[in-house]
Amino acid sequence: MMRENYTLIIEFILQGFSSFHEHQITLFGVFLALYILTLAGNIIIVIIIRIDCHLHTPMYFFLSMLSTSETVYTLVILPRMLSSLVGMSQSVPLAGCATQMFFFVTFGITNCFLLTAMGYDRYVAICNPLRYMVIMNKRVCVQLVLGACSIGLIVAITQVTSVFRLPFCATKVAHFFCDIRPVMKLSCVDTTVNEILTLIISVLVLVVPMGLIFISYVLIISTILKIASAEGRKKAFATCASHLTVVIVHYGCASIAYLKPKSENTRDQDQLISVTYTVITPLLNPVVYTLRNKEVKDALFRAIGGTLS
Repeated sequence: MMRENYTLIIEFILQGFSSFHEHQITLFGVFLALYILTLAGNIIIVIIIRIDCHLHTPMYFFLSMLSTSETVYTLVILPRMLSSLVGMSQSVPLAGCATQMFFFVTFGITNCFLLTAMGYDRYVAICNPLRYMVIMNKRVCVQLVLGACSIGLIVAITQVTSVFRLPFCATKVAHFFCDIRPVMKLSCVDTTVNEILTLIISVLVLVVPMGLIFISYVLIISTILKIASAEGRKKAFATCASHLTVVIVHYGCASIAYLKPKSENTRDQDQLISVTYTVITPLLNPVVYTLRNKEVKDALFRAIGGTLS
């Protein structure tokens, strides 16, 4: 069949949580609450880091960049998902779907590499503390952030271009946003090449950063174990615990979603995994860094005290 004979598709229909039809109002309430908490938490972290001079360090610079990225990441996905749960139009033009996929991939991958930069920062702080401020100077920090953003942009352009060059014969996307694999399934032609490209990209942007973070933590733990005092070891590990928690959840969910065989899970299972890395993980960042981090909590109390006085 020649490509010219394919029906021209100008929009997609996001099926969302149609299989949970009787629970959609409940889901709307839960996701709206999580969305508000995520936005508020990440915005508060960015503001606190900006206004409190005690947090003007490389570690918190990366955290503010991660919170900013997470905020945009959720803005790309959650408003449309929430509107679909209350019965609003689930149709999205091809250009709108491509745009959503572009920003989703850009900020998702940027987050991966920002977490890698944070891992490197913790490695330098613990394994080379005397030269920490020399190595992690402002220029290096900015370069690491720009590098993370650049990788996200390059991969997003490559991925979105490869997907939307395909001819489409169906319109119903079995998902609540324009994710890569659900959109590719609507193509009229064999997508093996695109699947291979997606797998290669997934390996590069997930396995490589995970490997770098793993190496960092092997070196960090070996250094911590050499610290003579138990209090010193506890304090050193406490500075890494928050980052390590976010890393495990973030990479764990993303790896399950993008490194598994394409037909391994049902649609509902895929959506549950997607909810984890689009809703839960962005919320985890501010929760972990405020509840487990004494410096951030102290900065919050100072800000609240200053406001009240």
